[in-house]
Amino acid sequence: MDVFESDEARDLRAAVGAIAAPFGGRYYVEHAREGRECTELWHALGDAGFIGVNIPEEYGGGGRGLAELTIVIEESAAKGAPILLLLVTEAISAEVISEFGTPEQRKEWLPGIASGRTKVVFAITEPDAGSNTHKLATTARRDGDDWIVDGEKYYISGVDTADALLLVARTGRDPGGTAQLSLFLVPVDAPGLTVTPLPVDVMLPEKQFTLHFDGVRLPASALVGDEGAGFRQVFHGLNPERITGAALCVGIARYALDVAARYARERTVWDQPIGVHQGVSHPLAKAKIETELAALMTHRAAALHDAGQPAGEASNMAKYAAAEAALAAVDAAIQTHGGNGVSADFGLLPYWGLARLLRIAPVNREMILNFVAQHSLGLPRSY
Repeated sequence: MDVFESDEARDLRAAVGAIAAPFGGRYYVEHAREGRECTELWHALGDAGFIGVNIPEEYGGGGRGLAELTIVIEESAAKGAPILLLLVTEAISAEVISEFGTPEQRKEWLPGIASGRTKVVFAITEPDAGSNTHKLATTARRDGDDWIVDGEKYYISGVDTADALLLVARTGRDPGGTAQLSLFLVPVDAPGLTVTPLPVDVMLPEKQFTLHFDGVRLPASALVGDEGAGFRQVFHGLNPERITGAALCVGIARYALDVAARYARERTVWDQPIGVHQGVSHPLAKAKIETELAALMTHRAAALHDAGQPAGEASNMAKYAAAEAALAAVDAAIQTHGGNGVSADFGLLPYWGLARLLRIAPVNREMILNFVAQHSLGLPRSY
């Protein structure tokens, strides 16, 4: 990986920043408080060709890789407008459909995803499965040429603005009893699918939902990739989700530090800016260092994925480091503002809530530590 960014990458950062900046923090905070998605910014980025930067050119995308998508996500967040659904639609669904979808599925879904006019969200989480994908209870069984889906999904983002779900379901078990998973494209208006809002106290533009599948009938053409190969296919999307989640965190941290540093320079008490005091400046400097380190790990993970190299370790480490950095940066920004840190006029708390959420999702810090202990250090598996 080249540690020096290319002129093309810098130009991409500048172009995305120029689009996102006029929207900015006030726009995002208003939408987060109202639970209203940032549709205008999404369409602006889509119209400029940035939403589908990682989708093949033949389907209307930019023909680039995950490295470029991380730049789009990071720079938008760094201007105060982190877009959570980019992790789902572009990093998971687009990557999986591009890699494993049939030619017909690619033609049907990728152009709309690339333009920003179509969203395909990801449905894997279940109430009782936790992080154990092998315990997924949602099933898809054959009925002639069709598939019948029954089960429940939980904490599924953005279903209200999506056109379809990329669903992970159990389609059988191998001789050892391990679940065999398969992926399906499911229209959100499919008969038998009930979508129920799942209230959360975090201020977010994106809403969460519980999904109930009661005999949902899908045609054979809904299957993505090979039957029973879903576990491998899922991880082709989960590593990009973790990498882009890290990029979102880096962007949030950068925004919080910019806001805090400006306030520390301008806020004067006893004839001095508060930034002159090490009690204010050191937490911000520490958060800056942690943010830069997380950014380097994020770029490394994206480069490994784009090169077709094993990226699991780097993806997990990037997500861990970036989530920690984002939460520390926002917390330091709130502390720098004193009482104003919780004032609605300064709009910092929605970023704290998002950063705190990203410490849990798309994979929590404890499972990352389990992964590193087992796979990086060779320690016995703990679960």
